[in-house]
Amino acid sequence: MTMHKAGPVSVDAMIEDLRTLVDVESPSRDIDALTASAKAVAGVIENRLGGQAVFFETDAGPHVQWSAGGDPKVLILGHHDTVFPLGTLERRPFTVRDGHATGPGVFDMLGGLVQAIHGVALLDDRSGVEILVTSDEEVGSRTSRALIEERALACDAVLVVEGAAEGGAVKTGRKGCGTFEVTVTGRASHAGLEPEAGVNALIEASHQVLDIAALGRPDIGTTVIPTVASAGTMDNVVPAEATILVDVRVTSSDEKDRIESAFASLAPHLDGAEIAVQGAVTRPPMPETASADLFAVARLLLPDLEGKAVGGGSDGNFTAALGVPTLDGLGAVGGGAHADHEYLVIDAMAERAHLIAGLVNAIQNS
Repeated sequence: MTMHKAGPVSVDAMIEDLRTLVDVESPSRDIDALTASAKAVAGVIENRLGGQAVFFETDAGPHVQWSAGGDPKVLILGHHDTVFPLGTLERRPFTVRDGHATGPGVFDMLGGLVQAIHGVALLDDRSGVEILVTSDEEVGSRTSRALIEERALACDAVLVVEGAAEGGAVKTGRKGCGTFEVTVTGRASHAGLEPEAGVNALIEASHQVLDIAALGRPDIGTTVIPTVASAGTMDNVVPAEATILVDVRVTSSDEKDRIESAFASLAPHLDGAEIAVQGAVTRPPMPETASADLFAVARLLLPDLEGKAVGGGSDGNFTAALGVPTLDGLGAVGGGAHADHEYLVIDAMAERAHLIAGLVNAIQNS
């Protein structure tokens, strides 16, 4: 199998479409901004592929779906929300310089959307191709998960156009991930006059942090990292409440079950303290078995292509957990996701568009 070459791909056109998307800021949870962004995404899709995009209005902003018609075969999955607040564009406008494009969202993941759209445009036969671009991936995919799962189950395969791993590698596996919030309730008292009358929530939280951190099994890929803590009101008051936020990453469903059970079983060390826990591993692990066949096809198209399992989650976790073949990291080559130095490598754009086209073609004919 050779790289699909159905037609020319214009890098200049991709850069202009990328500029169009970046210039419409799209921070998660900002409904007005996301509505404008969804219209921009739909406009680029319709301009390059024809047809009409459909909007799914939600309280997290509009999701955008486009279908070429015919029996569903392949779902190209992405998102248009970004982590950057309004005003970032003024400080860091879309710029092309020294072979890189920069600006809020170029790598995560507007560049991948543009490359995918232009990749599909290369195909003479687009039947069975669907594109779904959601508005809440960066904040947990609460309103989009059911739609993602529905469309994935209707198709034979899912291609996720999140940014590539280091060096341009595709993402063949992802950890499951979630956030837990542990609330400690104690009892306030005067720290000088009667400290013994209080139950110090901060001391209890300190015990809990050590217990929680001990749940990690980095030798098998399970990380349990306390990340944010707060306690107390004034320096002369025994604190009555404390909270701990914990980031969890797991590589298997067994570890997901173990960690969730362990959090549910947390018990206080101090008499009179109470523990309450919220949260779960909300994105299931994406095992490398889910991507194996698609990665093999990708390697036929690009023999030097590497695959890596990574710690971060994406909507591909949901589709892989359903048993639908899923390959991730097919989007922009670059780096700096969620950071001010975010960038996209322009010289890789055409190759990635052709990779999408080749994968879609192979899935259509499988």
